[in-house]
This record gives sequence, structure tokens and C-alpha cells, in this order.
Amino acid sequence: MKQGLMHLYWGEGKGKTTAAMGLALRALGGGLRVTVVQFLKDGTSGELDGLRRLGATVLTGEPGLKFVFQMTPDERAQTRAEQNALLERALETPCDLLVLDEACAAWRLGMVDDLLLQKAVLHRPEGREVVLTGRDPAPWMKLKADYSTEMRCERHPYDSGISARKGIEC
Repeated sequence: MKQGLMHLYWGEGKGKTTAAMGLALRALGGGLRVTVVQFLKDGTSGELDGLRRLGATVLTGEPGLKFVFQMTPDERAQTRAEQNALLERALETPCDLLVLDEACAAWRLGMVDDLLLQKAVLHRPEGREVVLTGRDPAPWMKLKADYSTEMRCERHPYDSGISARKGIEC
């Protein structure tokens, strides 16, 4: 695998993280080294343990992480520093596929350094595939993506009062 490409799964619909983790599973099955960074999430997503058992490096926040709009300015600054540290650690980890889950939101909310994120994506080592997910990508993400898939919701069980189900949505 000489040329690594950029994947962007974005939009309002469900399935962005699911698609990214499916690609991570496929890569692991193909003998590739996978690193997953989950921005603004607390590390409790159902797919993470399985990916770890299969050999992926998973970097994520700690349980109890608040939504950004609930954070005090000090908590925001601390969380931003932690998100940047996760990304720095990912950049030090050899991998063939780097998944940056919720990178769009982290960028949009100012919770990750833009230049560091661009370094991870635009100046990645030769052959490294990179995936970004999130609702509203930065213009540079849309411009540089080799794959760009917009997820659009037509129907979701939550609208009918069905909560997220373990192993399916969480």
C-alpha cells in the first residue's frame, strides 16, 4: 500500500463512526496497523474493546467527559490540551490507518489545534490512510478528501422514542 488516501464521513445522519470503525476492522483483518483517536468522546463506545482485542491502538477521553457547551473555560482549556495530547500520541504511533473520529467537531469547537490536525491529515507519512468523521467538516477537509461521503438521515428510531441500543448505536 504505497499511497494513503483521505476519507471523510460527514453530515447529520447516523453512520459516520460506524463506517470509520468498519474500515478499521477491515484494515485489521488485512494485517494493517490501526490507530483510532476519538475526540470529545468518553471511551465507552461499544466498538472500542473489540478493536483493542484485534490489535488497534485506541486513544480516547476518560469516562465522564462533559459536552463542550457544559464546560467551564478552564475545563475547555484542559480538554483541548488533552485532545491535542491524544493526537500527538497518535502521530508518534506507527500505523497504516489513522481514524480521527469526531475530528470535524473538535476542529469546529476549537478543541484541537488546527495546525496539529492539518499536520496529522495533510502531512501524514507516505502510505498512511486517514479517516475523519463529524457533522460539519472544515473547508480544507472537504477540499482535500479523496473519499467524501455525506450521511443524511431520512429516518431514525430515536424519533419514534427508541433509545440507543447497546451493540447497535452505542
